[in-house]
Amino acid sequence: MTRQGLRRSLVRIGAMAGKEAIHVQRDPRTLALALVMPLVMLVLFGYGVSTDVDHTRLAVADEDGSEASRALVRAFGASQEFEVVTRRPPAAAEGLFRAGDAVAALVVPRGYQRELLQGRRAEVQLLLDGADAMVANQLLAKADAIVRQESRRLAGLELAALRPPVQVRLWTQYNPAGRSAFYMVPGISAFLLAITAVMLTALTIAGEWERGSMEQLFASPVGRLEIVLGKLLPYLALGLLELQLVVAFGAVAFDVPMRGPIWLLFLVGLLFLIGMLGQGLLISVLAKNQLVATQAGTLSAMLPAIILSGMIFPVENMPLPLQLISRIIPARYLVHALRGILLKGSGVAELWPDLLALTLFAVAVVTLATRRFKRRVA
Repeated sequence: MTRQGLRRSLVRIGAMAGKEAIHVQRDPRTLALALVMPLVMLVLFGYGVSTDVDHTRLAVADEDGSEASRALVRAFGASQEFEVVTRRPPAAAEGLFRAGDAVAALVVPRGYQRELLQGRRAEVQLLLDGADAMVANQLLAKADAIVRQESRRLAGLELAALRPPVQVRLWTQYNPAGRSAFYMVPGISAFLLAITAVMLTALTIAGEWERGSMEQLFASPVGRLEIVLGKLLPYLALGLLELQLVVAFGAVAFDVPMRGPIWLLFLVGLLFLIGMLGQGLLISVLAKNQLVATQAGTLSAMLPAIILSGMIFPVENMPLPLQLISRIIPARYLVHALRGILLKGSGVAELWPDLLALTLFAVAVVTLATRRFKRRVA
């Protein structure tokens, strides 16, 4: 292509992009889908989908009634994980669990303080409602930590001989507080970008097929690739703005850090958006109907982004066939890259496989959509 031909092509692409940008400005539904819905979904997912265990209702059966037993109960109540709501005998625990009045019950037997003063091991019992296995396992770990802390306090005060010769101090890198929002927000961001990018192009262009406005484009001298690029550019800019809003809102509302280079964040987002916008364009070209495009966009973007991207469930824990299928899901690479950039400060040296996978997907899907975009109305 000559320089003059390239200039003319760029002018036509710019004209197509300007036309599409005017259409976006005049359609409040498109702006709401791209900018308002992601923030609403981020609030719902960020606060609603949380694996943190806080203020668990705890019933207490203190059969010893001593100063040591009361100190142990205070240690449980002082933590954020447990909240003492009732004091009942041990036999009432099952009834409390059934009624939902308590999730755990702490039983301190008689002779608890006597055993401590005599230098023997004192045992306490923690009863848990195991209907939710994940919550029960977390409560076990947290209760064990509280009891260990109380044991160290007692050892320092009056039973120094029980102090262990070796002490282990744990530190969780990148998320020392163990907040689920740090893990969820990057995954939610990938999900929101995937669903909005696909639905924006799929619904908008499918609507043009239904209204018959595509015939006017076919009568113009604009080429297929020029039409594709012109239609994708405004939505690409809108998607990058959405990415910026989502990341900023995550930082303000959930204190999600930004430890990596911001240019790499936008590069990863750019590659992902090109691929997902191309996927939406491909759906609209094949469906040519908004209802079918909505269903196809939901099945091809939303479900894989939730289930197979590692957003909630680790990919490594999936069966091998699903792990292989997840390799063609672009949201998987975006989730991994966002967690690396935001939480770990990863750079290109660590994330180049994700960049390569997103680039290959974007090139493949845009090429396929362009080839399927016929300059005729079937």
